[in-house]
Amino acid sequence: MRQNVKFKNNGLLLAGHLYVPAHFDETKKYPTIVVSHPGGGVKEQTAGLYADKLSELGYVTLAFDASNQGESEGSPRYYEDPYARTEDIRAAVDYLTTLSFVDTDHIGALGICAGGGYTVAAAQTDRRIKALATVSMVDIGSLFSEGMARVVPVEDQIKLLEQVSQQRTAEANGNETFFVTYVPQQLEEGMTGTMAEGHDYYVTARGCHNNAPNRLVFASFGKIATYSAFSHIDKFLTQPFLTIAGSEADTLYFSAEAVEKAASQHKELFIIKGATHVALYDIPENVNVAIEKIDGFFTENLK
Repeated sequence: MRQNVKFKNNGLLLAGHLYVPAHFDETKKYPTIVVSHPGGGVKEQTAGLYADKLSELGYVTLAFDASNQGESEGSPRYYEDPYARTEDIRAAVDYLTTLSFVDTDHIGALGICAGGGYTVAAAQTDRRIKALATVSMVDIGSLFSEGMARVVPVEDQIKLLEQVSQQRTAEANGNETFFVTYVPQQLEEGMTGTMAEGHDYYVTARGCHNNAPNRLVFASFGKIATYSAFSHIDKFLTQPFLTIAGSEADTLYFSAEAVEKAASQHKELFIIKGATHVALYDIPENVNVAIEKIDGFFTENLK
């Protein structure tokens, strides 16, 4: 029960997969969930897995490729603009409001990894999002500039921005776009944590997809460095909020901080024991636990 759909964000045509429940009836109204993929991911990976499973539980769901990613339009390819990605979510909600079978008073949002941070950012100002959930959430601005656990000193962050600025000059003067990888293309001996897990998911047969080639425009760091998904959550994130993380995830602190800071009176950090960051992407026993929790949350707040 999946349809290929397209919708616009600031002139770009974005590609999505719309999932509808079994025995779908266009004359009825359904609670609906926008699902946002991790940085470097596409709709066919973990976002599509969650969207499909939630549709089986009675929701209309939409997983889509971000601007400049996958089958969506945008140039340069593989440019990670966090401001555009936040707007992608709002544009997805725009699109859903045009569908007669979407209950526009019961739209929720789910984001995974960087998509979780973008979902938190979008929900702060888009009041059409009535409830939101995240899985293995990160704030990409902090993660990419400050590093895991915020150990990168400001001096090194500025050095990186100097390199980005020099590369922009080079490209403006005719050099080719310079790409780096989201996760290591090759693992070094002894490497562990989310980056090593990301290699196992994105680079190997486990989760790789032709439309997600593990490429990131280096100049993206100039946009990412000043982005904060959590900047106004103490004032504006008043909707019901669920964030799910693994007890062994090195990114757990992002979910904990978001729940602590959010203005919502209905907020929860749900920890899956023994799970790591990427283990929530596709490992069945973890995904099933997450889906059960998400369904209960959205049943209470959307259905």
